[in-house]
Amino acid sequence: MKIVASVEARTGSTRLPGKVMREIMGRPMLELMIERVKRSKKVDEIVIATSTHENDDVLEKLAETLSVKCYRGSENDVLDRVLQAAKYCNADHIVELWGDTPLIDPDIIDAAIKYYLENGFDCLGTCLDGTFPWGISLLVFPTAVLDEVSRITNDPVDRENVSTYIYNNPDKYKIGHLPCPPAIKRPDLRLVVDELPDLELVGIIFEHFNSAKKDFRTKDIVEFMDSRPELKEINRNVRQKKRGKYSV
Repeated sequence: MKIVASVEARTGSTRLPGKVMREIMGRPMLELMIERVKRSKKVDEIVIATSTHENDDVLEKLAETLSVKCYRGSENDVLDRVLQAAKYCNADHIVELWGDTPLIDPDIIDAAIKYYLENGFDCLGTCLDGTFPWGISLLVFPTAVLDEVSRITNDPVDRENVSTYIYNNPDKYKIGHLPCPPAIKRPDLRLVVDELPDLELVGIIFEHFNSAKKDFRTKDIVEFMDSRPELKEINRNVRQKKRGKYSV
């Protein structure tokens, strides 16, 4: 059984162009994220799933630098891109991650994989029930299920958002939500990067822990944010984008 973390990333973001390569502490944001994903004990391999657009050549080069795989596919049919990336890696199960969530927690990735496998879910998320902070977001599902979905739907929304067909059809698939530990049950905290204020906040968090505790987790972030309540004001007015029925 092989579990692969697929990180969807491209430079063509409309809200903040090139955001995954924007620098925090002199390093690309995506590099800092991959560094955190590498701390997972249950992920066997990481692949950056990007597009064939020439602007995304830089992501392939970054993948090579970080010694992770890179698969390049359709810019708009992200479902096929992620599916083919999973097949390229011989993945039995996919951990779907997004390049705009640099603060993803490796312990939560591992907890999600464990809960998913123990309960036989077709899809498990941390971002479907509004309990985790925004940006501590992931989904886990079998490659076989995504392959099935790829044959079922040609809806542009499904093709662009990869897993929406799965979690929007609980009558067909067994959907699960990872229970959120009470200490981090903080959906009021926005830790995803869509716009410049988000990048500013995430930069402050990384810079704080770079000197305080480099291997930090979500609980540490929550405690830091609570000690500095003014930080929440930085990106308070940024609206969360939706994928399907959910804001994830």
